Amino acid sequence: MKYRTALMYSEIGCFVVCVCGWILVCSTMPTEQWTWSEVESIVLTTSNYFSNLWKDCISDSTGVSDCKGFPSMIALPTYIHLCRSLIIISIVLGFFGAILALVGMKCTKIGGTEIINARVTFAAGLNYLISGLCGMFAYSWYGNKVVSEFKNPHYKAQKFELGVGLFIGWGGSFLLICGGLVYSIFAGREGCQSR
Repeated sequence: MKYRTALMYSEIGCFVVCVCGWILVCSTMPTEQWTWSEVESIVLTTSNYFSNLWKDCISDSTGVSDCKGFPSMIALPTYIHLCRSLIIISIVLGFFGAILALVGMKCTKIGGTEIINARVTFAAGLNYLISGLCGMFAYSWYGNKVVSEFKNPHYKAQKFELGVGLFIGWGGSFLLICGGLVYSIFAGREGCQSR
C-alpha cells in the first residue's frame, strides 16, 4: 500500500510539473521578446527592436512601441515555419497529455482497471515527453539561428540577442521532458509487469 501511495504522489507531482511546463510553453506564443536589439541613435533616443515568430516590434525611450506582423507567409524563412509548427504541436500534445494523465492517474477513478490506468498514464507520459522534445528543438533551433547570425562577422543586417521568450520556452520544455520521462518510466514499468 505504501508503494501505491508513493506512486500516486509522484504522479501528482509529475502532473503539476508538466502542467507548469505546458503553461510556460503556451506563454511563449504571445511573448514579443524572442529576440531583441538595442540601437542608440543619438544621446536622448534609444530604440529597442524585438521580435517573435509572428511579428517585429520597435519601441523608443518614451515607451511607445509599434508592432508589425510579418507581411507574407511565403517569404518567411523555413526555420520560422518549422518553429511555429513544432511549438503548436508541443502545445497540442501537452494538452492531450494532461487529459490522459487526469484519466489514468491513481488518484482519479475515471479509468478502468489498474493495468488500463497504467497504460493511459504511460501514453500521457509519452505525450508530455514528445511535447517537451518538440518545444526544446524549436527553441534551440531558433536560438542557434540568432546566435550564429550574431557571431557571424559577415552578417551585415541588424544583429539580435536571445530574448526572454526563448528562456521561458527552454524552461517549460525541460519541465515537460522531466515530467514525461518520470511518467513513462513508472507507468511503463507497472503496465508491463501487470500483463
